[in-house]
Amino acid sequence: MARAHDAVLSFSFEDERRARIVERSVRPEVGQIAGDRTTASLDREGETVTVTVSADDLVALRAGINTWSTLVSVGERADAVATGRY
Repeated sequence: MARAHDAVLSFSFEDERRARIVERSVRPEVGQIAGDRTTASLDREGETVTVTVSADDLVALRAGINTWSTLVSVGERADAVATGRY
């Protein structure tokens, strides 16, 4: 189903290893976050993780952007703590 609004969030990391860890930490959430007004997809190419949020309306789009930005941030911080860079 096509949605009315899309946003593409692109997160670049210093190396492919970190991008892969962040991607793997948030991938389980794709399709699991409740809501019938938004969807999200996740891709990684090299050092860049891309999240595409699609929504029926702008309020739902903003909520989706906030959710996915937070999830990626948590994944990044978890890796920093695990590797002693926090």
